[in-house]
This record gives sequence, C-alpha cells and structure tokens, in this order.
Amino acid sequence: MFRAMFSTPEATARTSDDAWLQAMLDFESALAAAQASAGIVPAEAAADIAAHCRAEEFDSAFLGERAVASATPVIALVKDLTASVGPGSRPHVHRGATSQDVLDTAAALITRDVLELVLADLRAAAGECARLADEHRDTPLVARSLLQQALPTTFGLRCAGWLTALDEAIATLRRVPLAVQFGGAAGTLASLGPSGPEVLGDLAARLRLAEPVLPWHTDRTRIAELAGALGTASGAMGKIALDVELHAQTEVGELSEGKPGGSSAMPHKQNPATSVLISAATRRAPGLVATLLSAMPQAYERAAGAWQSEWEPLVELLRLTAAAAHRTRELLADLRVHPDRMAANLELTRGLVLAENVAGHLSDALGRTEAQDLVAELCRRTVERGSSLRAELLAEPRVRDVLTEDEIIAATSPADYLGAASVFIDRALESHTRWEKR
Repeated sequence: MFRAMFSTPEATARTSDDAWLQAMLDFESALAAAQASAGIVPAEAAADIAAHCRAEEFDSAFLGERAVASATPVIALVKDLTASVGPGSRPHVHRGATSQDVLDTAAALITRDVLELVLADLRAAAGECARLADEHRDTPLVARSLLQQALPTTFGLRCAGWLTALDEAIATLRRVPLAVQFGGAAGTLASLGPSGPEVLGDLAARLRLAEPVLPWHTDRTRIAELAGALGTASGAMGKIALDVELHAQTEVGELSEGKPGGSSAMPHKQNPATSVLISAATRRAPGLVATLLSAMPQAYERAAGAWQSEWEPLVELLRLTAAAAHRTRELLADLRVHPDRMAANLELTRGLVLAENVAGHLSDALGRTEAQDLVAELCRRTVERGSSLRAELLAEPRVRDVLTEDEIIAATSPADYLGAASVFIDRALESHTRWEKR
C-alpha cells in the first residue's frame, strides 16, 4: 500500500527480488567466462553456465526461504544453478568464489542501475532550478532567518542555492566507487593459483565495474561512501521540499504546487502533496545511512551479522532516494511562483526589513552606535504608530539633517539592497554549466 509513495516503478523493478537474482546470476556467468578466458574453465562449460544464468529459470521466493538455513541466498542459488547445467559443467559453477563475492557484486550492479535513474532525475531537477534562478533573478523575496523576516533577497537566489546543492550531490554520487567483489573464501583467491588477479580484472571488465586493489569483504568504506552520497542527495532534496512547503502555507502563499493534493475532510485544501512525499522519503534516509555506517566494523575476513545487516537498508535507501529525485524533478517542473505575494510579504513589516540598510547610511555621519540606536527607536515608533519606516525617517529631523528625501527613499527600497544576489546567481549558473559539460 505504501510502496508507490516511497519508490518509483522503475526503482522497484531494479531492486526487486528478481533483479537481485539476475544480478547474482550475471556474476556467475561473467565469472565462468573470465575463467574460461584464463584457461581455468572449458569454454563449453562457461557457455553452458551462461545459458542458464537467467532469472526466469529460478524461484526467488523459494531461494529466500532456503536462505534462512545458511544466512545467505547464494548457497541455494549455486545448488540450483549447478543442477541446471550439464554434468560436465557442474564442477565449474561458482568456481573459486564465495557467497559474499556474489552478493556484494550484485549490490554494486543493482546500485549502478538505480543510480542511473537517480542521476537522470537529479540532473533534470537541477536544470529546473537553473531555469527558475534565471527567470526570477529580479523577483524580490524576503529572506527569513529563524523563521522571521530578515532582509530582502530574490527568489532567483533561493533557486540558485537549490541548484548548487543538487549539483554537488550529483557530483558526489558520480564519484561513488562501485567495484566488483571477488576474493574467494578468505580474500586470497588461493583456489585459482596465479590466475586469481587475472580473473579478477577480467571479471570487473565484463561487468563494467571498477577493479579493486584487493577484495573488500570487510572493508566497507565503499558502502559507507555510497550511503553518505545517497544521504547527502536526500538532504539537498529535503531542503527544497521544506522550502516549498513553507512558502506554500496559506498565510505566505508565495509558491504552490502545480498538482496539489486534496483533503479527505476539507474541500478547500490545496496540500503540497509532492513536497510532503519528498520530505517523508528524505527524513527516513539518515536512519538508513546510520545503519549502513554502523555495519562498517566487520570481523576478520568475513562478518557475522554486520554484512548481512546491510542488504535491506541499502535497498530501501536506493528506493527512497530514487522516489525523492523523481518527485523533486516533478515538483520543480510544475512549481507555481507568485511574485505578487512575495512583494506583499516583503512589505508586511512596512519597511522594517531595511533597518540594517538605513543604519548603514546614517553611520558615516552619526557613528555606528548612535545610528543603530536612532534606527531602533524609529522602528519601535513604526510599530507603535502603524506607520512605515520610510515615513518615520522622513519625519525625523535627526535623519533629515543627514539624508535627503531621495536618499531615504533609496535606503528603504528593497530592490536597492540585494547586495551580490545577481552575481551569485550568475556564479551558480556558470558552475552548473561546467558541471553539465563533464
């Protein structure tokens, strides 16, 4: 009932039991082929093994039931695969490998397939951020600090912030080192004699995975780096979703989703459903990352429980990240921006958000402390009288002795106090263009 909300059909298919089964069989097929190339296995046997390495020939559910006895599904799979090939090929099935070789390599293959989806969606989402940043570089928006109005900014700069975070997350995911695992019983490949390293390199090439320096059975830095990269991407997407949720509040009304959700009880509701699903998915990611990190200390050459604890959290983290990436792409593509509400909210305090700018204009003549005290007094007066900071400045002799009417108007104009916002937007867009070319 919940899977559709926390995965995508594509991610679910690429992490399904049958997908894992096929990835495990892909390892066995490539291993036999690599060993045949090294002259260890007859070519006919390798071809026979490859012909039977098809998931449809096996029952993944039945394999799972039998996995309980040995704490791994590989033993049952190897038994069934051995039984399916010809008598002359049976001694060469799974030759020189161990169960962890099969599952770790399958995990790398599964991860690569899912990351293909995630990266495509993240790149598209980043493209939408770039579009929004450029389109709204001059759309004024009040910045908020500790949930309170702070200073003027632009919605374009907000989108540029989203963009740079996504670009960094994409770069981190692309650096994840997905490597083949092949070390045999104790990480020495002793059963293959001097041909072990040759088979390892060929196996990696056939599966299009990196060749590790040595087997990494209990060196889980690769899994930890993957977990961290997925968690980082989730955090970047969660930030976007949270911003949209806050901006879409009825009292704020600065953003809305193109396809809002409804309510079972209140017909008027326009809920930010897509943002809600992104938030829900990304809030689950840190716990899964922590689980994978906690599994890093693994005993000797083979773990007793720690390695096995990785499998389901990894699948769940991949699915959640894929779901969040797909929905972030949709959210940004359909995002509705309401500049009129942004402008109205910027004027909500009747100019008080420009107090810092006004104090800066007065400091040269009055000194910093006196200028700060005077502006603070005028801010209190603005609130008490329900007037505006500009009106109080124009009516205050101590200010008029220092600033002209035009200078006061400029000092209280949000568009004149945006600092380097436009420059930063350009830098974000230029950086994004460089990332796209890599």
